[in-house]
Amino acid sequence: MIQGAKRPSDKPPHLPHQDVYKIGGIGTVPVGCVETGVLKPGMVVMFGPTGLTTEDKSVEMHHEALQEALPSDNVGFNVKIVAVKDLKLRFVASNSQDDPAKEAANFTSQVIIMNHQGQIRNDYAQFMNYLR
Repeated sequence: MIQGAKRPSDKPPHLPHQDVYKIGGIGTVPVGCVETGVLKPGMVVMFGPTGLTTEDKSVEMHHEALQEALPSDNVGFNVKIVAVKDLKLRFVASNSQDDPAKEAANFTSQVIIMNHQGQIRNDYAQFMNYLR
């Protein structure tokens, strides 16, 4: 059995959003999965890598209001005075006062290749897509 990665709640909140909606009477609602930390209403969030900062007015999961969203929760959160066009997919919402998300100059990753045609040799180079 493969063990899933632990998503710690004791680290700063990071939530890469998967979509953004404009909901009538509510406003702009980014949605995504909390990867680390705890997201709470009233928190001042920053969207990396742009540095756009705003207040998180409310957090919901399956149309139920939450006092806090924990790691692995898929949530939507209403943000103040931000247009849908200002939030791109895969931006990361984080606490503006606690290790806010920012652009990485480089990173190291562990990759598992699930299916590959042919043989993988020492000089193998995988092409990766990344979102900007």
